[in-house]
Amino acid sequence: MLYDALVAESRRNDSLDDVRSAALHRVRRLVDLLERQRTEFRRAIHEDHRRYEAAGAVTRAEIDRRLAACADEEGRAAVLCLMLAACFDDTSLWQYDAEIGALIARVRGWTPDEVAVMLLRATEYDMGHWFAGALGLVLNAAEQLDADGRRAVMPWLRHAHTELMDTTVGASSHASLAQRLRALLASVDEACIPEGLIPADAPWAVPLSDRAKTSPTPELACFVRHLASLSGPRPTQRWRRTCLELADAASARDLVADVLRTLAEDDPLCSRRSGAHTGWLHGDYHYHYVLHQNDGDLARGAVWAAALTGGPAAVRHLGALALRTGGPRSDVTQDLKLTGAAINALAETGDPASLEALWRLRSRIKHRALRKQLDTALVRAAGKQGITAEQLVERSVPDHGLTPGGSLERELGGHRVRVAIEEAATVRLTFTRPDGGTSRTAPAAVKDGFPDELQELRTLAKEVRGTLSAERARVEALMSAGREWPYDEWCRHYRDHPVTGTLVRGLIWEFQDSDGEWRAVAPMAEPPGEPERVRLWHPIRASTNDIRAWRERLVAERLRQPFKQAFREIYLLTPAEEETGTYSNRFAAHIVHYRQLYALFKERGWQANFLGRYDGGHDGEARAEFGDGEWRACFHHEPAADDGGGYAPEHAATDQVRFERRDGRRWREVPLAEVPPLVFSEAMRDVDLFVGVTSIAADPDWTDRGEDRYAAYWRTATFGALTASAEIRREALERILPRLKIAARCTLDGRFLLVRGHLRTYKIHLGSANILMEPDDAYLCIVPSRGKGDGKVFLPFEDERLSLILSKAFLLAADTKITDESILKQIKRGA
Repeated sequence: MLYDALVAESRRNDSLDDVRSAALHRVRRLVDLLERQRTEFRRAIHEDHRRYEAAGAVTRAEIDRRLAACADEEGRAAVLCLMLAACFDDTSLWQYDAEIGALIARVRGWTPDEVAVMLLRATEYDMGHWFAGALGLVLNAAEQLDADGRRAVMPWLRHAHTELMDTTVGASSHASLAQRLRALLASVDEACIPEGLIPADAPWAVPLSDRAKTSPTPELACFVRHLASLSGPRPTQRWRRTCLELADAASARDLVADVLRTLAEDDPLCSRRSGAHTGWLHGDYHYHYVLHQNDGDLARGAVWAAALTGGPAAVRHLGALALRTGGPRSDVTQDLKLTGAAINALAETGDPASLEALWRLRSRIKHRALRKQLDTALVRAAGKQGITAEQLVERSVPDHGLTPGGSLERELGGHRVRVAIEEAATVRLTFTRPDGGTSRTAPAAVKDGFPDELQELRTLAKEVRGTLSAERARVEALMSAGREWPYDEWCRHYRDHPVTGTLVRGLIWEFQDSDGEWRAVAPMAEPPGEPERVRLWHPIRASTNDIRAWRERLVAERLRQPFKQAFREIYLLTPAEEETGTYSNRFAAHIVHYRQLYALFKERGWQANFLGRYDGGHDGEARAEFGDGEWRACFHHEPAADDGGGYAPEHAATDQVRFERRDGRRWREVPLAEVPPLVFSEAMRDVDLFVGVTSIAADPDWTDRGEDRYAAYWRTATFGALTASAEIRREALERILPRLKIAARCTLDGRFLLVRGHLRTYKIHLGSANILMEPDDAYLCIVPSRGKGDGKVFLPFEDERLSLILSKAFLLAADTKITDESILKQIKRGA
């Protein structure tokens, strides 16, 4: 019988045996109803379902009537009975949370022994969510006790807290229950730091546990409890004010600084020795981590306390902690909440060094959610220092300790080691021997005698490369912004910056003098007079003659720009786009290699969903922001019509380009005519790049596949009209060809570069770089090598397609020297 079983189970040989037995005896009739309910439930499963289901409904109603009629004393006994009768095992599931919750909310007069029985029983529930649910109900009763009653149940409250800290419970439930338990304990003993609140085996918590053992005070306990009350990523202003007050009262500023340092630097926990850091992760997988999930609130509170009280001294450790727990290739498992706390706390320090730390993190952390937090943190930090978000980014670029010329030198055992930015694109480590000779590889004396210093310099070179790459992308993005700077500010944060300066000194800038007139100045040249404002030159604002003059000057003076500026493509609104109004079909209906397209999206900073065989995977939309984030371009694409097979399509078909304008937190689609010319041109330039690089028309192997699926498109696109980028390529060739040794054998003819070889004459298309041979226009397939070109021909900008065209021209101009049989066979076939 259920009654006998419950009575037997209630005998624990502890001080609460009589309380449990008395409660069961008082509601003996309720126990009988519970047994009948269980019997009818089992019969409904195995025998006559309808009959016993109806009987079960009658029993259920009778139980409800009896519970509703309970007075206070009987109601309290019923609660104890229901908690003792609750059962969670492999064969049955009986829980009575709804009934228990209603009774606890209604009845009064709880005794400490009754609350102790319920606390102990709640900790015996097997699953975390059942334990959390039951504990929450029991705390409703515990909170009704007076001071003496709470003091009497202190041991069980402590036990419940310890169990909670060792149990996997949902984050919100865990935080709420822990705070309620700690409040009950503190109401009896202000100096109480419950067991489990400070983890015993975590290296980062050693400063806290040592202070709690050696100097326990009510002020320290109150401070620790306050730290653990932080459950969100950013504390309220009230939490911050209280934190400062309690930190000073407990003399704990140095204490939280030590905790932050250990979180950022000390040895992590090991899953083999300390168990998994989260309850859902099982198995033999071995890893290291900084925090157990149940200790997260305390650690994040300590991080914020250190940031609020530590000032500049905390910045370095906050940055190191964020990179340790959120960066790539870390030695510990990612902890996004802890990383977020460090990032958000960095923004609140108010120290200028935090700007560089945030910018460094932004260049190294790739997780999308963390990058959003970094962007928000940068904006908040900007507001605290009275500057715009754009100014903040400019002022946050690390200089890495380089000289204004972009270099740094160290002396190591008679060898001079130099880290330098060369040609605004390359960071090199150069070693100069005592005899003056130089080398790109470290001499043995440096490798063996100064391994730590050498590794430090190699790490520095790697960091400079990352900053240089990020700055190149950022400065190029300014081409769509149309921003202006006060001259002094531009000099400080652009021209004279050790990293950014190596880029901007190779660009054309416009300077405005006191009469309001803008004058463009050549790369590396000083502006005339005393300019007041500066802006980045863009060909869309220049006359045709000015553009032509700048392009001629760059080629004549062999000035290579860090990105295409003077030779930049211009995209203006066409009559067809004026007619469609809200979208452009200029780059629609192209067949592209999809994975290559998706990779190029990411490389150029566009965000796109991945096409595939899943719900929503048929409609692709790539998005990127322009004009300092006020405008957004949307490039639509989809799997090619008959491209089946695998999970992801091999080919995609391009579609419309649309534009949106930021409207508060939302985006609003706008007509193309309202898009600023700079924004429209820069966005369409990216889309042209996507299509030009990934189109099957640019694939030299396409005709060898024996495929007819897109043959019509390939024939039309591979030798079709030139795009804007191909037109720029043609204009560059007009200036470059006369300076080449093969100039006499080359002629520009419409869409082609004609190369007169000894065996045949070849037509290289300026868009696809594919080749036709005269007189019959036979296709010549030449597959380029995977390595980069030799760089012997000067190009005023980086363009892989232009380099490919020139390399093919050099090869074909001397076609009698070709040794590749696959190429010779094609040439001689119709010669």
